[in-house]
Amino acid sequence: MSNLDSKFGSTGELAVVAEGCLVQLRNKHIDDATNDYSWKRDKELAAFDGATPYIGTFQTFRGNIQRDLRETTIYRKTYAVLSKQTSEHIGNVMYYGYDPLRQEAELGITIGNKDFWGKGYGREIIDLMVEVMGSQLSLVKIYLHTLTWNERAQRSFVASGFTRVGEVVRAGRSYYRMERLLP
Repeated sequence: MSNLDSKFGSTGELAVVAEGCLVQLRNKHIDDATNDYSWKRDKELAAFDGATPYIGTFQTFRGNIQRDLRETTIYRKTYAVLSKQTSEHIGNVMYYGYDPLRQEAELGITIGNKDFWGKGYGREIIDLMVEVMGSQLSLVKIYLHTLTWNERAQRSFVASGFTRVGEVVRAGRSYYRMERLLP
């Protein structure tokens, strides 16, 4: 289903890091800022993220993206998700909170282009990201948090091997904590 790849971009940096039937995961670059800005300002997407829409200027947002691209770390990494059919940037997937001592990290996903919702993209993105994380980090557990009302995401996570292990409240919102143990 997937292929961890080693294609190189024009700058010599690793461009595509994983590929499935529907999507490719690639390193982020500054050209992604336009879509990311639009998605961060979208009320519906913000609600699924348990956040408020971004209200800052594009210039400030772009500056933050440039800083993030310069200041890379093993503890946090975001990849752009591209549709294989259209080569379009449709979302992002990331890990953060990597704890090498506990050998765990949190996974997050955003499919910003709503045309790709409910069509199996989320599950493939999650499966590819689990592979990427497993190959790049020393992990025994990947976890995530999903709003208790987001049943579509929960079905996708369960289909990718995650199990609900508890409920937490953050900023007045209820989330399920879901985990997947790695071999």
